[in-house]
Amino acid sequence: MKKRTLALAMAAVMGLTTACSGGGGNQTDTTAATTAAEAAGGEEAAAEEGAEAAENSGEPVTLKVANYAILEAGYDTFWEEVKTGFEEKYPNVTIEWVSAPYGEILNQVINMAGGGDRVDCIFSEMIWIPSLVDAGLAAPLDGILDEEFLNDYYPNVLEAHSVDGQVYGAPLYVSPFVLFYNKDLFEQAGLDPENPPTTYEEMMEIAPQLAALTTADGNKVYAFGQPTASVAVVGSSLQSFAMNFGGTLFDENNQFNVDNQGFTDAMNMLQELDELGYNPQNTKPKDLRNLFALGQLAMYYDNTWGYNGVTSINPEAKNFAATAMPLSGGSGSGEVTLQSHCFVAVDNGPAQTEAVKNFIQYVISPDVLDDYLANIAPAYAAKTEMENMDAIVNNEFLKGGQGAIDKAVPVYQFPTLSDFNLEICALGQAITVGKEDVASAIENFKSTVEPLLP
Repeated sequence: MKKRTLALAMAAVMGLTTACSGGGGNQTDTTAATTAAEAAGGEEAAAEEGAEAAENSGEPVTLKVANYAILEAGYDTFWEEVKTGFEEKYPNVTIEWVSAPYGEILNQVINMAGGGDRVDCIFSEMIWIPSLVDAGLAAPLDGILDEEFLNDYYPNVLEAHSVDGQVYGAPLYVSPFVLFYNKDLFEQAGLDPENPPTTYEEMMEIAPQLAALTTADGNKVYAFGQPTASVAVVGSSLQSFAMNFGGTLFDENNQFNVDNQGFTDAMNMLQELDELGYNPQNTKPKDLRNLFALGQLAMYYDNTWGYNGVTSINPEAKNFAATAMPLSGGSGSGEVTLQSHCFVAVDNGPAQTEAVKNFIQYVISPDVLDDYLANIAPAYAAKTEMENMDAIVNNEFLKGGQGAIDKAVPVYQFPTLSDFNLEICALGQAITVGKEDVASAIENFKSTVEPLLP
């Protein structure tokens, strides 16, 4: 494979050695090929020849793609259309879906691999990448995807999908945690629906008016939602919540450190929201989406694709759902974590990785994703070729939170990140459901996560 260097930069520049799949298809001289293979070390050139042979022969390939989304209403039709379109373009490849519910798919894929049954590609959450790398499943994408395709990603997006300087995730799109708010409830409370709060101080000033509302059938309206239930992505949301206040969990050297005022301020705010009854206890994102869709939640944090869950419950929600920038508190300026849905590739040999490359690059294209981003799961572009798509630029729902991309900070990726995030959830529950003193709860959290730290 041809070697090349990919420059990545967010605060600094890092180099990655990359490889171009399927190059050099016109070589026919066996002797010359053998000499070239020996010069390159033999093994690498042999792998390239195998990939070329598989591509040129059109031999049948079954591509196992792990994808929880095909079980979810609102997403299933899109993915079946992807399968049909891809198989028409690459008739020698058959997509075989491997699926399980969202909360089970990661463990299923890892357990299958332990039994010798490895999938070829995974539709993944960004925060699953370290677990897949640690399990020996995720392959560096610089050895699979085309150089031009990979270089088109924004550098900070690639950094967010990297472990130890290697890119392991190819995001379809990205979203920070943004503020969802219900314009109808704002009007009912006598507030301007076009001017949502920008700080936690402003939010707390209007929260009593929103919390005084009830739905038409008499149900309570919650002013503000921040999930705390034990789901790994909720841990990332709580990390984002802390960042809103200028809080950190890891310093610039990736050393664990929550002894900072911003982190404490965030946990104090979480407890205050609970004590005042503004925030429903122990919720998952889907719980908050349900409350928001039914008009029982005025504001909450979510990734933009949560819009699909909201409108699947109540199609009329598209008339009142809006986004705004994440709130700032304390010494913070509303920094947030970045999330994505991404593809992770598994190296199961030249024929499979060639098919994986084609599948990833087929799906992550404006033609395939335009309708999806416009009507199913609105999100922001991860690549420059997609930044001017009508589905992104002219999406009214996305506009309010657009600037949050500039405040997005990558989450530190390490093998036990999912377990670490669950402990952050436990901290959130301790100071809300458990009514523990914030300082004591933080000290307990520090000792609990010690074995999980890299």
